[in-house]
Parts: sequence; C-alpha cells; structure tokens
Amino acid sequence: MSSFDSIINSYLMDHCGLRPPTSDQHPLMAHTHCDYYAAISYPQVAELCLRVNKLSRSSVVYEVALFEKGVEHVKAVGEFVHVFVDRATQRPNAGGMNSQLRQGLEKLLVPPEPSADPGSSDPPTGSKL
Repeated sequence: MSSFDSIINSYLMDHCGLRPPTSDQHPLMAHTHCDYYAAISYPQVAELCLRVNKLSRSSVVYEVALFEKGVEHVKAVGEFVHVFVDRATQRPNAGGMNSQLRQGLEKLLVPPEPSADPGSSDPPTGSKL
C-alpha cells in the first residue's frame, strides 16, 4: 500500500502544488482499502495507474491499479479518500479545496459511467480500471 500512497502524493506535489510541510491545505486520509487479485514479486516490475473517481468540494476518491509490467491483468486495485483540510484548523475549508489542487485533480477525473438502462435489472458495473 505504500506504493499506492506514493503515487498519489507524488501526483499532488508534481501537479497540484502540494508542499507537505508548508501548504495551507493538506490531505488527510479518510478511507482506504485494497482488493488483491494476484501476486507480484521480485524481480517483476510493478506499474501503477492513478485516476480520480469522484471530486467533491473538499474530498477526492482515488483509484490506484497495480499491474505487472507487460501483463494485461490487474494484480490489485486500491481506493483512497482524502479530505483536504486547512493546516491551521485541521478542518475542511468553507470554500473547499484551493483552485490549484482542484485543477490538478480534475485532469485525472474519470467521467461517471452512464446509469443503467431503466428497463434493465442489471446493476451498473463498478470500476476496476
């Protein structure tokens, strides 16, 4: 899971202006889970994919997929929820996350899947990258 945390934090620092020790707003981990499908071990090379499934006023839901380099099937999928809070109060800002954070995260935002056909009894499919 530390690789999953690293890809998220690297993206926030490289594309959203996050500076962990000094940014006025910073993320707090509100939820995390991971579904494992198959093992990967040394010397295989891991590849991670990151996307945003939901972007709210002060929170974001990320999805991270772990692949073995050169293998099509996903090995694990993790979901992470960050709530962005003001450093001074440790509470969400009334105006939500700052514009630089939001604009960077919007670049990874996946449009919601269309709702299921009203005449269908099949549930909508969930994401697994």
